[in-house]
Amino acid sequence: MDEFALIRRYFHHRQGEDVVLGPGDDAALLSPPAGEQLVMTLDTSVAGRHFPEDMPAADIGYRCLAVNLSDLAAMGATPRWFLLSLTLPEADPDWLRDFSAGLFELADQVGISLVGGDVTRGPLNVAIQATGSVLPGRALRRDGAQPGQTLAVTGVPGQGGLGLRHWRAGVRDSQSARHFARPRPALEWGAALAGRAGAALDVSDGLLQDLGHILSASGDLGAELVLADLPVNDELAALEAEDRWALQLSGGDDYGLLFTWPAGVAVPAGARAIGRVTDGPGVRLHYPDGRVSDAEPGGWRHFG
Repeated sequence: MDEFALIRRYFHHRQGEDVVLGPGDDAALLSPPAGEQLVMTLDTSVAGRHFPEDMPAADIGYRCLAVNLSDLAAMGATPRWFLLSLTLPEADPDWLRDFSAGLFELADQVGISLVGGDVTRGPLNVAIQATGSVLPGRALRRDGAQPGQTLAVTGVPGQGGLGLRHWRAGVRDSQSARHFARPRPALEWGAALAGRAGAALDVSDGLLQDLGHILSASGDLGAELVLADLPVNDELAALEAEDRWALQLSGGDDYGLLFTWPAGVAVPAGARAIGRVTDGPGVRLHYPDGRVSDAEPGGWRHFG
């Protein structure tokens, strides 16, 4: 099967009304929403680096799109379109069927259209460029934190890291392993926080490392984190405290949102306040027994 037949068979799918011309031509023709700004993100996921080589194809398709949509959520954007560049060792019909099924399962859930891309031969990797839109002045950014603001999170930090641990141990049916394979991008939260939160990003590389991005972008600020306030699921709660905190602070692959909120104002229901922004620099960890210590850097490294 050549490249063009492969695309027609597995990657022609439902198109939104804003797609004038989708897959099959040299490029897509799109109609952006009137008066809105475009938000664009690109991620490449490499087998054995960003997802396990034995992960089912449907989960790979779902997960690779979810990672990109999480970036749109972190900006408060509405998903619109995405491009797919897929590199395959071979054109296995069963693998392609399952991969496209997982990909379009999530795409249909959030209303985003595949509008083009490329397929070629080589080691397995998946590159997705996703585009969303947001009203001017409402995009969430990293550089809006101010001293005194509350730090808050959605989702459960550490769940992704624990899920990867379970996956490597052959445990595939735990809550955390299912989250690792199919993380749910926090698009509803992004929309709810747009124009309201001070700063925001998605927790993909570990809570401490991603918090550092907010603090440095906002002017080399600092923060205090209260470990007892970090949300947990039952599987994290069953771990020894030091092990749990290590996962929650540095595990990555969580894809909830970390954001800052006006001081003295209750954070939205469903989110959890976990600390506050300070004049800085540095992050101080507050332990349940009263200890306070400086946080050590940690988190996912793309090179290393």
